[in-house]
Amino acid sequence: MMTEVEMSRRGVLAASAATAALAAAPHVEAQPAKAIPPATMAVSLTINGRRRDLKLDTRTTLLDALREHLKLTGTKKGCDHGQCGACTVIVNGERINACLSLAVQHQGDAVTTIEGLGSPDKLHPMQAAFVRHDGYQCGYCTPGQICSAVAVLDEIKRGVPSHVQADFSERPQPTNIEMRERMSGNICRCGAYSNIAEAMAEVAGATVKEIGA
Repeated sequence: MMTEVEMSRRGVLAASAATAALAAAPHVEAQPAKAIPPATMAVSLTINGRRRDLKLDTRTTLLDALREHLKLTGTKKGCDHGQCGACTVIVNGERINACLSLAVQHQGDAVTTIEGLGSPDKLHPMQAAFVRHDGYQCGYCTPGQICSAVAVLDEIKRGVPSHVQADFSERPQPTNIEMRERMSGNICRCGAYSNIAEAMAEVAGATVKEIGA
């Protein structure tokens, strides 16, 4: 049976051997972690009638591609969570929240932004109606409101149903409640909803009285 002295001696010898082995081992410096470059992809879009070829980080949203890469800053970044509608654009005839959609998902798609609807010297009918009815107020949400309003009237014209449509066998009409329901995803902090509805009614060819405002 080992004595305490023998056990201590063995421990000292083992520790000395381990120290010698470490001293003899080559010194290796820690290498810094290498940054992995982001994945990129080429994407071609038709923006306001013009083909644009981009090479983007695959995580780039359509909104950021428009604003940061193409400098089309008319489309606004509001909540960046798809809840306010400020970033609404029209893609292949359908309105979408550009902040919720990756640019690479839209390879070959046709995108219309507020810049593509009209110009200062030749306003789109919806833009002109917003001016007449003071539907723009502070103006931040206006690009998304106008793009959505244009698409809404097209939806109604094509017979796309909504949650407030009483009879799906009949074509929807541009009534006040119908347009308000369809525009409910576009928030206006100024509260210009009535003015916006009046502008849409004018473009739809109805009067405020006829749509039950």
